[in-house]
Amino acid sequence: MSLLPGILKGLATTARTALRPTHTAEYPDVAPDLPPRSRGVIALLEENCTSCMLCARECPDWCIYIDSHKETIPATTEGGRDRQRNVLDRFAIDFSLCMYCGICIEVCPFDALHWSPQFEYAEVDILDLLHEKERLGGWMASVPPPPALDEKSAEPAEVAAANKPARGTGLVGGGSPGGPGARMPRTVRPRPAGARGATPPVPEPEPPADGDAS
Repeated sequence: MSLLPGILKGLATTARTALRPTHTAEYPDVAPDLPPRSRGVIALLEENCTSCMLCARECPDWCIYIDSHKETIPATTEGGRDRQRNVLDRFAIDFSLCMYCGICIEVCPFDALHWSPQFEYAEVDILDLLHEKERLGGWMASVPPPPALDEKSAEPAEVAAANKPARGTGLVGGGSPGGPGARMPRTVRPRPAGARGATPPVPEPEPPADGDAS
């Protein structure tokens, strides 16, 4: 008799739960609805990479491998100097070591690395989780566009520097002379007579006496 209340309570819980809608995701038949900032895999935009090695040096797991060589670019004008640039030969990420911290994406100064919500890249062999630049570049198609800036947010430093007027124009904010963006003339106040560096007052001329020739 002592077990009967517990059994009835369990049956009531089961009946109450059976009538509720299920939250089970029918994966892989139904694609999951991922958050917009999901960290699935790291995608590579190869044309933006300059082989600066900054991402590889800052990676805590040392799972990024980069190989490059220097290429000489001839001068475009007569008498000019030849230039050199780094050409990317290999860019690989070992996702068996990656901890998905995102440091490589944050430190990249040229936006060559991006988060992709793609997560279906499991392999049977752990050695196959070393993905080269060809596969990393293929994931760029799944990278979502960046969110729009808030209307009340501060203007980016790059845009502010581009819109800054040239020195000597006397304009603020790109306004025209006399317009809403023009700089107001500076008011110069005279210094007191006793102040250091003050200009001595000029005496006023006396009026001519009576009978003098005008």
